[in-house]
Amino acid sequence: MGALDGILVADFSRVLAGPYATMLLADMGADVIKVEAPGGDDTRNWLPPERDGVSTYYLGVNRGKRSVALDLKDPADRALAHELSARADVFIENFKPGGLSAYALDYPAVRERNPKVVYASITGFGAEGGAHLPGYDLIVQAVSGLMSLTGSADGPPYRAGMSVFDVITGLHAVSGILAALYAGGGQRVEVNLMSSALSALVNHSSAVVAGEVTPHRMGNAHPSLFPYEPLECADGELVVAAGNDGQFRKLCEVLGVPELADDARFARTRDRTANRAELKPLLVAELRKRTRAELFAALSAAGVACGPINTVTEGVALAEDLGLEPVVEPGGVPSVRHPIRFSGTPAGYRLPPPALDEHGDEIRKWLR
Repeated sequence: MGALDGILVADFSRVLAGPYATMLLADMGADVIKVEAPGGDDTRNWLPPERDGVSTYYLGVNRGKRSVALDLKDPADRALAHELSARADVFIENFKPGGLSAYALDYPAVRERNPKVVYASITGFGAEGGAHLPGYDLIVQAVSGLMSLTGSADGPPYRAGMSVFDVITGLHAVSGILAALYAGGGQRVEVNLMSSALSALVNHSSAVVAGEVTPHRMGNAHPSLFPYEPLECADGELVVAAGNDGQFRKLCEVLGVPELADDARFARTRDRTANRAELKPLLVAELRKRTRAELFAALSAAGVACGPINTVTEGVALAEDLGLEPVVEPGGVPSVRHPIRFSGTPAGYRLPPPALDEHGDEIRKWLR
């Protein structure tokens, strides 16, 4: 029994933020019906990479769902969509603001036929002044300021290596949907990539609104902590994160230079941040005497956070080694495990990502 057993989700979203949210809901037991246009979700054709001719992008965010293809311009299909919206506990969409009103699938129309529905809308920039702007993660990374923070201090700005704000917005959508269900339903939940981005920038956006400071690119360095970045060892770099005075003292002890922790220049977090140019070469001189593997073991044993810079393949392997069992295989299709563990209502993986309209006949029959 999943935590959301009995919850019906009408999923009118596509690409990433919405499908990621509904996959997580499906993992938790919800019955998710993925409504696709006759051409299917765009990500089905985002190749390479692929598995058996299907985009791994699509496979990564669509397990646990049933698929039905409906042409909303067709009166018969539109009537089925209306019936689905009338039965659903949750309706989720990421059309442009107002894009579903022509099909009587906007919030007022759905609420009229289903007063208890939780209607979740995902947009790029909200439904007011930014309603006309398309919501692409890359654009939001640019305009929110994230790219101004990413890259070396003297180099060009970079995007993050994944669609970070799509994923965060999907998580916010799940949080909002669950909160609205807990409150009894009957309301609209609106999330957008821009607001999610500013929230996710946490200390950086706080520096602007509370400290009137504009953050800037620092490569892998942290504006308020040191050491908190990759540092050179005998055979490459190791990320070392000493987040407080106690951890810094342990780091110095492992490296054989305990006197650094008592040096007035480095005694407190504020001091180490201000004097990082003096401290960094002193630490690197000791780190270079040992390999990354040696230091990873010694520092971890001492309670100092650190880690090698892995490939994603190595990251999955590490999770396997740590007993996290990161891979599940619903229907024989490998996928990354739901990130939350429940002691009483565990996540489930009942269905593989569906083929386009794979469940169309049974869903149409049920709706009729």
